Amino acid sequence: MAINPHASSPFAALADELTQRRADHLYRQRPLLQSPQGPVVTVAGRTLNNFCSNDYLGLAHHPALVAAAREAVAQWGVGSGASHLVCGHQQPHQDAEDALAAFVGKPAALTFATGYLGNLAVITGLVGREDAVFADKLNHASLNDACLLSRATFKRYAHNNLTQLAHLLANTPARRKLIVADAVFSMDGDQAPLAELLALAEAHDAWLFIDDAHGFGVLGEGRGAMAAAGLDSPRIVYLATLGKAAGGAGAFVAAEAVVIDYLINHARPYIYTTAAPALLGAVTQASLRVIQTEPERRVALQAHIELLRVRLLAAGVALMPSSTPIQPVLMPDSATALAASQALRQRGHWVAAIRPPTVPMPRLRITLSAAHNTATVAQLADDLIEILRDLPAMPGGAAAPGDPA
Repeated sequence: MAINPHASSPFAALADELTQRRADHLYRQRPLLQSPQGPVVTVAGRTLNNFCSNDYLGLAHHPALVAAAREAVAQWGVGSGASHLVCGHQQPHQDAEDALAAFVGKPAALTFATGYLGNLAVITGLVGREDAVFADKLNHASLNDACLLSRATFKRYAHNNLTQLAHLLANTPARRKLIVADAVFSMDGDQAPLAELLALAEAHDAWLFIDDAHGFGVLGEGRGAMAAAGLDSPRIVYLATLGKAAGGAGAFVAAEAVVIDYLINHARPYIYTTAAPALLGAVTQASLRVIQTEPERRVALQAHIELLRVRLLAAGVALMPSSTPIQPVLMPDSATALAASQALRQRGHWVAAIRPPTVPMPRLRITLSAAHNTATVAQLADDLIEILRDLPAMPGGAAAPGDPA
C-alpha cells in the first residue's frame, strides 16, 4: 500500500526536504540506460553521445571481457555463496588478486565488491581510536566516511596543501598515522602530488593510502598513478577500482603481504560481506590483458583530452586544470549547470551537471573515453562553446566564451 507522505510527520519532513531540494535545483534522479554502456547510449528512448561514463578505455562492452564473463558463468555459476573467509573464495578470485598484485608491483592484493567497500575496509581496518588519519579536503566521500567510521583522530588539509599537511603530521600525536588521498580527484580531474606525500609519510613515520580509482588503467601505461610517478614503497597501500577504466566491477587493494593478511583478519567490511561473483575475477584478468596489449586505447584517449582542451581553452571556456579524462567546466550556479546540461542533451550529448553537496561549486563534468571518435569530441566542444555564449559570467571573473574579459 502506498504511503501518503503527508499522513504522518516523519514522512512529511522527508517530503518537505525533497521539495526544497527541487527548489534549490539539487534534486537527483536516476537516468535509465536502455543500451549497454558505451560511447553512444540510449537514455529514455533517445540516442546520446555519452560523456558521463568513467569507462575511460571503452572496455565495459569489450568482446574479450564479455567472453570471459560468459565462460566463467558457465563454469562457476553466478553467486559465490558465502564470505571469502567461509567458503566464498574461489579460484578466479585468487587468480585475479595474484594478477593485480603483479600488475601494480605489490607483493599481495585483496579484491572487494566495490571501491566504497574497499576504502571502508582499509581505513577502518588499519586505524582506530589511538591513531590519526590525514585526508585531502577534496577526497571522495567514501574516504571521508571511512575516516569518520574508523574513530581515529580525523585531520583534513586544504587541497594538495603540503605545508598544512606537514604541520598536522608534526603536531598530532598518534600510535599510527595514515595519509589518505585520491590519486586523481574525481570531480576536478587534477592529481595529488604523490611523491611529496610519500616523502612526508617517510619523514613522519606514516603510511600513505592512495585511492587510484580514476588513474588505474589510464596513467603509467595502465598501471596507475603510482607507476606514473615512479613510486615504490612498502609504506604505500594502493587501492584501485575495476569498474572504471578496467571495464568490469569491484576494486582491489595492493600492499605488503602482512598488510593484506592483517586486513583479511581485521577489516570488518571484508570479513562480513559475501564475496563478489567469481565471474568478476575472470573479467578482471581479461581486462588486465587488454590494458597491457592494447596501448593504442590510451593513445586515443590522450588525443581526445588534448583536442577538447585546445578547442575549449581557445574559446575562453573556464576549464579546470586537468590532464586526465575528467574535464570539468565550472558553472555559476546549479540552475545554470542543469540548463547547460539540458542544452547539450538537446544537441545529442550527455554531460552530467554536478552540484552541491558533491562539489562546492557546480560544474559540467565531461568525461572522455578511448571509444569516442574524434569528430564527436570536436562536435561536443563546438556545441558547448555555442551554449556557453548565452550563459552568465563564469565563476572567478572569467567571461563567457566570446565575451570581453
